[in-house]
Amino acid sequence: MPNWLLPENIADVLPSEARKLEELRRKLLDNFRLYGYELVMPPMLEYLESLLTGAGQDMNLRIFKLVDQLSGRTMGIRADMTTQVARIDAHLLNRASVTRLCYAGSVLQTRPSGLHATREPLQIGAEIYGHCGLEADAEIQELVLASLSLAGISQVRLDLCHVGVLRAIIANDVRAQKYEAELFSLLEAKDLPGLRDLTQDFEGVTRDALLALPTLYGDAATLERARRVLPDVAGIAKAMDELEFLVRSADGASVTIDLADLRGYHYHSGVMFAAYVPGLPNAVARGGRYDHVGEAFGRARPATGFSLDLRELARLIPVAERKSAIRAPWSAEPALKEKIADLRRMGEVVIQALPGHENDQDEFDCDRAIVFENGNWVLKN
Repeated sequence: MPNWLLPENIADVLPSEARKLEELRRKLLDNFRLYGYELVMPPMLEYLESLLTGAGQDMNLRIFKLVDQLSGRTMGIRADMTTQVARIDAHLLNRASVTRLCYAGSVLQTRPSGLHATREPLQIGAEIYGHCGLEADAEIQELVLASLSLAGISQVRLDLCHVGVLRAIIANDVRAQKYEAELFSLLEAKDLPGLRDLTQDFEGVTRDALLALPTLYGDAATLERARRVLPDVAGIAKAMDELEFLVRSADGASVTIDLADLRGYHYHSGVMFAAYVPGLPNAVARGGRYDHVGEAFGRARPATGFSLDLRELARLIPVAERKSAIRAPWSAEPALKEKIADLRRMGEVVIQALPGHENDQDEFDCDRAIVFENGNWVLKN
């Protein structure tokens, strides 16, 4: 095997793509800061137990594992940064007030999350801790739409769901609770034949509601249909009210309701959402409420947030035009060095041509040059 060949779904990022990614990362993090989010940088490696806390067993299959030669314990390479940030809020910062945190960094996954996806996403996200009201969910939703707008994307579809619906349906049916994991998988796949087989011994009200969930998909009017079809219980009514509030808050985005889209069901505790944009088969961003994750770190806190993969998002952005630059000759003359330093302090790209080499640059367009004229170094087109 050629020693330059990389593993499947792992790729180098070349200069033009890297520039897109870095410029986009800076834009989003700067915008997060305008909302009051503080940047944190969790480690790439942690003990496996910490990475799995509150994340469910599906995360266990996505994490690369290795043995720590210092302690002998099993460590994992992070596949997602959300639980790490929850640990920082609960255990390290330990603030009583509302805390807004953001992050950006590479994660590594054993399998790609979707069609054409990389196993090394560049994950960026934002989280709010300490407020249980829908105002926090609305702010996160607004931040998702603002982030996509900064990337030049105006057509966004938000898919909303709520884990409280399924939990309210099975709350009074012991047999249904026993098969909660199986129900989650069948609903996510919208497998109606499988649902019929599994629920044939459930209570009639429970069975009818579960079979209705995969059909409750569409625009905001789906919520009214769900109120008519699903049992009239407090948990379902509360979930419908919360979804209606967020539908009204989704300025500039088309909104769909999918009450069977339960990806992350074991992790989330309330509203969940996924953002889809033209040109990508997978959701470009996912998020929602997860109030119980910090409990395992010693401090349960209301929490909601989102994350997205910058590499996926950057695929939708055209390659930028070559950046304007200045060509300078190679010389150690102090006057030239001072001229170059002044231009760089002003933000100009100045490339000194090394002796014997051409000046062509793939990333830069040298439309100006520093030349020696009349005893001075001057800038000319």
